Amino acid sequence: MHIDFSNPMTIVALVVVALAIIGIVIAIMQHEKKKSLRLQTRFGAEYERVVQEQGTKRKAEAELEKREARVKTLKIQELGATQRERFVAEWNVVQSRFLDHPRGALTEADELVTSLLQARGYPVSGYEEIAADVSVAYPRMIDDYRSAHAAAARTARGEASTEEMRTAMLHYRGLFDELVQTGVPAVSHSAA
Repeated sequence: MHIDFSNPMTIVALVVVALAIIGIVIAIMQHEKKKSLRLQTRFGAEYERVVQEQGTKRKAEAELEKREARVKTLKIQELGATQRERFVAEWNVVQSRFLDHPRGALTEADELVTSLLQARGYPVSGYEEIAADVSVAYPRMIDDYRSAHAAAARTARGEASTEEMRTAMLHYRGLFDELVQTGVPAVSHSAA
């Protein structure tokens, strides 16, 4: 195929095609930048953690979007008043045991938070999946949850200090308080 560059109509057509391609590339870049900003804003420190874990921004963003899509399909529900009261009473018992039996209390706190997540409708098939789901609904709490869970694991191996266990209990308490709140957490339904 031969292109006649001496024909002004050909040159105009090529310029129009080039401008259209440039416009499309700019639009795609702007869309990607908006998406990145939305995910960074939504997930905060978890965004950076996932970028580190995945190795690239593109893979991390795909993972975070996958999490959002998964959580949207879950049947997250509010606790009934009776359930809420039962969980609060259980928490108070666990918390009161901490002074005399910190290791056992921390293990119980970990189990209680997992039970609470399950009661709210989160699947609890494995810690990493739970943490991924929690990161969507409670992005401000996920670092504390990861830290508390790691401390509970160290405690089970006899490796955690009393201060680590105390801090873990505080982290679990923060997430617990969020989970027993009335209402269902808002999950972004826009793809920006």
